[in-house]
Amino acid sequence: MSADTARNGLGPWAAAQAELDHVADRLGLNEGMHRVLREPRRELEVHFPVRFDDGHTEAMTGWRVHHNLNRGPSTGGVRYTDDLTLGMVRANAMRNTWKAALVEIPYGGAFGGVVVNPKILSAHEIEGLTRRYTTELSPVIGPERDIPMPDVNTDDQTMAWMMDTYSMHHGYTVRAVVTGKPPAIGGTRGQREAVGRGALRAIEAVAAQQGLALDGARLVVQGFGRVGWTLAEMLEGTGARVVALADDRNAVRNPAGILVGPAVAHMSEHDSVVDLAGTEPIARDAVFGEPCDILVSAGLQHQITASIAPTIQATIVAETATAPTTPEADAILRGNGVTVIPDILGTAGGFVVAYFEWVQDLQSFFWTDAEVTAELDRVMDGATAWVLAEAAQHGVDLRTAALMVAIRRAAEATTLRGLYP
Repeated sequence: MSADTARNGLGPWAAAQAELDHVADRLGLNEGMHRVLREPRRELEVHFPVRFDDGHTEAMTGWRVHHNLNRGPSTGGVRYTDDLTLGMVRANAMRNTWKAALVEIPYGGAFGGVVVNPKILSAHEIEGLTRRYTTELSPVIGPERDIPMPDVNTDDQTMAWMMDTYSMHHGYTVRAVVTGKPPAIGGTRGQREAVGRGALRAIEAVAAQQGLALDGARLVVQGFGRVGWTLAEMLEGTGARVVALADDRNAVRNPAGILVGPAVAHMSEHDSVVDLAGTEPIARDAVFGEPCDILVSAGLQHQITASIAPTIQATIVAETATAPTTPEADAILRGNGVTVIPDILGTAGGFVVAYFEWVQDLQSFFWTDAEVTAELDRVMDGATAWVLAEAAQHGVDLRTAALMVAIRRAAEATTLRGLYP
């Protein structure tokens, strides 16, 4: 990758477009449809001032990209990281289009965020940044336009500030403008477990197809944050045994097993897996090579690279983060017979429950925990079955199968709506 490519963030975007190109050929998409789906519908770049606690002011850069709107209003995360690029935003917006189509919820894909390291900011500074960013996005977001949701370094409090800012501009409360809010102001039950629960249903189906019993299966979790530990707790409940964990800086292992409850408590207190009782430290990247049956990748993008992929000994790699595997690494895993549950399926539970929240907000009628879980299971089981059937019918890997299902649906909606004028 050239210096210009790296600086402009075209790497992730080129990778996302390459996925589309590969599947478009398999689907036989006509050239015009391929070109339409290959580019975002619209992009907003904003530069806005933020006043910090010490009195100085800085100009911040942010984006919001809408990839495709033909299946409904767009939705996607808001990310606060200092390595965010327009290429990442475009790529994630495109993948969100495919994700929504795969689970058949009436959304298109969007994504956005601000180039900032929130870990060095006070809560007051983050609130000010969020409110100003929301103000800049006001022309393009709304319950019928684009519904932001949390992503890396944003959470339910971030969404509460975004909802409040948008509502103040309109003079009344607009709950459905964002999802991932606290339940007290219109958030849904089940949102914290959504990604983990959706991934669990996909893992159970894929493991069953391969004859892998979860009871006694060895589990490695890379990215032991909220999604990672939620899924680890659920898999532990099926009888799986965690043998290694990694946060964003460190890793530990114990082949005899690591209890998830104490590990979550330790992580919550120390923000690190270092010195977790009953474990030994290992190099962070060495966690990928630990012998296991299931490897959960729940960290940031492009963690599984071409140099790491050959070390992976897992039978199943479950992607519960956005694009954790590079295209080169994906080819290596496929060649080595490793089954990868792709991110557009493995993370879809969060999208599904966000959709449930939006529906409940629009109706001002809220569901029970049992209703949310039952509906999430129904949607995820259906999506996983489609992917497995597509893979079997065409003799392709699960990533290609999931993209084939999703892109076919997005293309169909675009064709049916036609061109205006």
